[in-house]
Amino acid sequence: MTTTAPSTPSVQLLEVSPEYAGQRIDNFLLARLKGVPKTLIYRILRKGEVRVNKGRIKPEYKLQAGDIVRVPPVRVPERDEPVPLAQGLLQRLEASIVFEDKALIVINKPCGIAVHGGSGLTYGVIEAFRQLRPDCKELELVHRLDRDTSGLLMIAKKRSMLRHLHTALRGDGVDKRYMALVRGNWAASIKQVRASLGKSNLRSGERMVEVDEEEGKESVTVFKVLRRFGDFATLIEAKPITGRTHQIRVHTQHAGHCIAGDTKYGDDDFSKEIRDMGGKRLFLHAYMLTVPLPDGGELKLQAPVDDVWAKTVERLSAPI
Repeated sequence: MTTTAPSTPSVQLLEVSPEYAGQRIDNFLLARLKGVPKTLIYRILRKGEVRVNKGRIKPEYKLQAGDIVRVPPVRVPERDEPVPLAQGLLQRLEASIVFEDKALIVINKPCGIAVHGGSGLTYGVIEAFRQLRPDCKELELVHRLDRDTSGLLMIAKKRSMLRHLHTALRGDGVDKRYMALVRGNWAASIKQVRASLGKSNLRSGERMVEVDEEEGKESVTVFKVLRRFGDFATLIEAKPITGRTHQIRVHTQHAGHCIAGDTKYGDDDFSKEIRDMGGKRLFLHAYMLTVPLPDGGELKLQAPVDDVWAKTVERLSAPI
């Protein structure tokens, strides 16, 4: 077998075909420049090094059919030489599949695995599935889950399914339900939290989301109590009506009932008590999903919690 040294990076000119019309330029580049760090892609966008029809654009620019995208020289790893991932991880993700057909994969993502590489991570769920399904050339994440959130995650195998589900997500066609274990006795009267969310940077450079009624984006979550554990904790269901970053985590905090194991928005003392029971994880799990299918049908799925979650709740339920 002969190998060739990677060629010197050069300027690329990419013409946008009709099927990619309406896609944001940042997502377009993330899909095409496989292996290039996400931070680098956003840096060349910020600096104006990416041009569309010879003009500067913002990361949120939506492409039109026929656009010519100029990409500056960036080194892209050979597509057929991905970083090999551990067989144990690949087997774990293969075993996490709860639904698969010719156009869609849905997994019960384990806690602690990122959905994609970047920010110091060389891999995530999508990189793993590109190795597990090498014949599927159009694999893309439909949506995201935080690294420490577990549960149902959709991966499109075809561009047509990705477009269909993005349209459904923008409307009210997709019903996503989460379970969360929160501090204290959640009042039955708190059925909804409506609090606009904005982002801010801490001095450490860490990105945080906070309630910002003046400049934040409208955000709504519907809540329901599933089970109470005295005044100590409550198991709740959260249904996000909008899809903001960290929405459920910030809305529960705003309601005075932060999520167990949340290192960003939680309560250290409460999380430690849960951790002492064996609950070493973030207690947020996407457990139910209903999505419309292109043929007019409907897909309804549920995903069980992991052993850490189940055993912790069992200990909470045990009589003192």
